[in-house]
Amino acid sequence: MDSDQGTGATTPESDRKRRVHGMLKLYYGLNDEGKAVELAESLDPCDINGPHFDPEVYLNKLRKECSLGDLMDQESCMVKQIRSLDSDMQTLVYENYNKFISATDTIRKMKNDFKKMEDEMDCLSANMAAITEFSANISGTLQDQHAQITKLSGVHTLLRKLQFLFELPARLNKCLELQAYAQAVSSHRRARCVLQQYSHMPSFRGIQDDCSAIMEQLAQQLRQKFRDGGSNAKDLSECVELLLQLDEPAEELCDKFLSHAQSRLEADLQGLEAELREPVSPSGPTTDTYTGVKKAASTAARSPTNDSTPSTNPFLSAGSKTDILEFIDRGCNEFVSNLCLVIASYQELFINRPQEGELASKNIPEMASGKLHTFVDALAVRYFSLVERRIQEEKGVGDNSLLVRALDRFHRRLQAVTKLLPGSSVPSQGTQIVVQAARERIKQYLSALQSFYLDSLTDVRQALAAPRLSVGGGTGSGGLLGGTSGKDAPPNLPELLASFSASILNQIKSVLASVHLFTAKDITFSNKPYFKGEFCSQGVRESLVVSFIKFVCQSSRQFCESTGDRGGSTPPALLLLLSRLCLDYETSTISYILTLTDEQFLVQHHSPVTAVTALCAEANEAAQKLLNHYVKVQGLIISQMLRKSVETRDWVNTIEPRNVRAVMKRVVEDTTSIDVQVGLLYEEGVRKAHSSDSSKRTFSVYSSSRQQVRYAPSYTPSAPMDTNLLSNIHKLFSERIDIFSPVEFNKVSVLTGIIKISLKTFLECVRLRTFGRYGLQQIQVDCHYLQMYLWRFVSDENLVHFLLDEIVGSAAHRCLDPSPMEQSVIEVICERG
Repeated sequence: MDSDQGTGATTPESDRKRRVHGMLKLYYGLNDEGKAVELAESLDPCDINGPHFDPEVYLNKLRKECSLGDLMDQESCMVKQIRSLDSDMQTLVYENYNKFISATDTIRKMKNDFKKMEDEMDCLSANMAAITEFSANISGTLQDQHAQITKLSGVHTLLRKLQFLFELPARLNKCLELQAYAQAVSSHRRARCVLQQYSHMPSFRGIQDDCSAIMEQLAQQLRQKFRDGGSNAKDLSECVELLLQLDEPAEELCDKFLSHAQSRLEADLQGLEAELREPVSPSGPTTDTYTGVKKAASTAARSPTNDSTPSTNPFLSAGSKTDILEFIDRGCNEFVSNLCLVIASYQELFINRPQEGELASKNIPEMASGKLHTFVDALAVRYFSLVERRIQEEKGVGDNSLLVRALDRFHRRLQAVTKLLPGSSVPSQGTQIVVQAARERIKQYLSALQSFYLDSLTDVRQALAAPRLSVGGGTGSGGLLGGTSGKDAPPNLPELLASFSASILNQIKSVLASVHLFTAKDITFSNKPYFKGEFCSQGVRESLVVSFIKFVCQSSRQFCESTGDRGGSTPPALLLLLSRLCLDYETSTISYILTLTDEQFLVQHHSPVTAVTALCAEANEAAQKLLNHYVKVQGLIISQMLRKSVETRDWVNTIEPRNVRAVMKRVVEDTTSIDVQVGLLYEEGVRKAHSSDSSKRTFSVYSSSRQQVRYAPSYTPSAPMDTNLLSNIHKLFSERIDIFSPVEFNKVSVLTGIIKISLKTFLECVRLRTFGRYGLQQIQVDCHYLQMYLWRFVSDENLVHFLLDEIVGSAAHRCLDPSPMEQSVIEVICERG
């Protein structure tokens, strides 16, 4: 008992307890698991822990080997160990006392429970014995009638089956009358195999024939019900299921369902097509692409003071009585909605239905899915063609919101087809229509901008052709260019240019605002990757803005392609104005427009786009060509006057000059007018420093000493070759003059180019004529008069000096009697002239 208690404390809480327990286990010969350890028995009688311990031998040994002090110490140690072991044993007993009590109570309770269970088991055994006895008695009693009862039960079952077969035709007729089609089909399916198995018997053959006739009639009613399609979805689904159970071909059912659905959808499409074919009222709108853009601002600013006046709806196209939004709404609410209902019903009937039994082996869903895709694609092609025709009728670009809303609704409703019929090409085709409509809209806006630009250019041209007498405070369109008459006001080109440029820029902004509706946040397709990136980058930026800028530059360059001495019918002022417009586009407008477009449409350049520098270079090229052409045209106009003045005069028999010819005064006046005109649009430019005697040289450029150096040898018959020699030497040391060189964008360079062309023409005309004495003197007077005024307009006065010297020198070479006029006389005539 003590050993059991010692081994029970297997969870010590301190080192002391573990040590004490170890000593107890060692004393009782137990291991850690509480089992006795088999140790070799010690035969030593002095081993105090051994079984053969002999106290007397042990004491005698101690008395012999130990002193008195050792014996006393040994005794004290043994007493301490005995007391410690007694104390530990008592502690273990106290600690396990509750466990001992609980174990005792448990054993007592178990004895009581087992006694009650023994009583119940005895009762159960007695009942089982009684049941066994009764069962044996019943089996013995019925042993003789068992086989007979089994045989009668089988006969009864057979009779019930036969009764069901004989009553089947009547049962089917009753179900047919009550329209209990599902019960009729179920009953027939139960008996069908038996009737087919025993069909060789006449009685069963008659039942089978009657049932087949009834079921054929039932199938006809189901087909009619399916064909009418007036039932709800549940009844229609039940109808299809019963027909499939009656071995109706699934493919034929699919075709009938789609054919019936097609008739209803065809009616929707015919309604849309009839709306497109409706005739337009004679008083209906005839909006074109330009009219909508040009009148957008004026329509918005016009106050509706005359509400009673009949007006046309600006949102209606020229080909339909209803606007595009109503047309798309009708198509979506009728055709697309009905198509979605057909798809959902068809899938529920033929595709998503669980296939069991024989139907599972026919692979109906795959066949039905193929037919559905073909059906939907065919109808969608017709619907999309009608939508495209209606979109093409949207020519007016005054308001873009209706078209964008219509395309958004069209795109949004087609997403339902995507969810119902995954893998269909219908949504992608609809998306392509939206993208194409946006592209066409861009083309229409580009055409409208081009028309607006050309019409504005025509207005500017008309304004330049109608001079005004005084400068008023009108707008740019009222600023008209004056003619060369003295009573006309100076040309108001800056206002005209500012108005022209501002109107184009405002129109571009208006168009961008209209196009920006395609990218609004509430538009479903605006953020789609297949739309926004391509539309903003290639559509708006490249196809609209960049194309229009290129159109402006190209149409401006076309004015330089006119032929004729007078430069065609283009007013020179228009060339100058367009040149300044293209130059302004290069310096600021192009960068501003493209930056505005990129910021407004968040353009991301995924694909190559036209660089701003390329457009600026094109604008600069157009401006340069226009300015060069302006110089050429103005130079040819003045040259024409000079050429006629030289060709129509008899220079050999003319009278002695008394004044400056009127044509020279006209040349100076026209040059002054051109200087004023160019100065209105271009800066002054850089001139070379004038010599201190520039004003004096204008009167003494042909002084007697200079003329003697140049012309005196030619007057002496003995040296006719010296004049040519001196002239050739003079040309060798003169700087070459490029008459038709490109001009710079400033007033001085433009006037220099015009004067070079004019004086060069004058020089060439003089070289073709023969002069008399007074003819040479008239040339001297004219050239001196030109020198007095033209040097102010050019960048280098030496250029004018050189060309006029060449003119007088050529006249002297072609003179029969070269007697030059005194310089003082020339100055008097020019001052008086």
